[in-house]
Amino acid sequence: MKQVVATALALLLLLFLLPLLLVRQDGPGTAQESAAPTGELPIDRTVVTPARSEDAAVTVRVSIGDGEVLTLPLDKYLWRVVAAEMPASFEPEALKAQTVAARTYTLAKMGRTVQNHPDADVCTDINCCQAYIEPDQAAENWGENTQVYTAKISAAVADTDGVAALYDGAPIQAVFFSSAAGRTVDAVEVWGNAVPYLSGVDSPEGEEVPNYHSTASVPVEEFKRTLLAKVPQADLSGPPSGWFGETVRNSAGGVSSVTVGGAAVTGSALRELFSLRSANFTVTADESAVTFSVTGYGHGVGMSQYGANALARQGKTYEEILKWYYTGIELGRCSPAG
Repeated sequence: MKQVVATALALLLLLFLLPLLLVRQDGPGTAQESAAPTGELPIDRTVVTPARSEDAAVTVRVSIGDGEVLTLPLDKYLWRVVAAEMPASFEPEALKAQTVAARTYTLAKMGRTVQNHPDADVCTDINCCQAYIEPDQAAENWGENTQVYTAKISAAVADTDGVAALYDGAPIQAVFFSSAAGRTVDAVEVWGNAVPYLSGVDSPEGEEVPNYHSTASVPVEEFKRTLLAKVPQADLSGPPSGWFGETVRNSAGGVSSVTVGGAAVTGSALRELFSLRSANFTVTADESAVTFSVTGYGHGVGMSQYGANALARQGKTYEEILKWYYTGIELGRCSPAG
């Protein structure tokens, strides 16, 4: 009987102690595994997938001449345009403004048929579309600055991803040029068409611009031959000092028209005929040559690139720069035209 009682008591004791033994066995190991070592944080193994670039989702057909057409994502095309159009040494906000202008210009042209490149959205001819340079050529030009400049332009494209300049919800004609002579020109004064967002505004660049002032001297006989081919009614029979008469200037100080040999000739026509850097000039003539003294570079309408850089140095953002030069616009997103 005593043996039965002892056995029963032993079984009861075992049943009481077994859970405690199991807890002690599991407890320390679990506590050590769940607690982070002193001074360390748990590793976050969450995988974050970056959002896809809006520009990368747009495809641009680029005519590079001789019938060859490249197909590029918009962000890659914009990198090539900005690298060609604006010095990479410029301020980051100026590069961003240039990127948005280039993106807007491209989106406005896409889907439209252009005689110069019917099978492409844009081309690389600066007389038709925007400038363009391949990365390897840009690197050759930049030399030891290649890494820094490449990163700056890549950042300008990425930081403005998808942003365009809009007027009434549509991409604007985002024209731009190199440098103004203190003020940009109203579009109607250059091209004859009034565009609400292409009004003349003050532009702060100046003597820091390379070749801001330039001179072009044209031999008298060459001047006569070139001008008469374009303006046959001009009378250049007298001495050169008497060829030039009244000069009419536009709101920015550029030449709207000048009387040459009794005929009115536009400043833009003279700029084109004699490869002047701008239509902001004065002219003198003697028996040997006709001399143009020129200020600034470009047609003068829209955004001045050196002006944009000057504004960036003053602390303006790319949004402020764009709204400075393109009056009344908004910045937003839009689909390609067409």
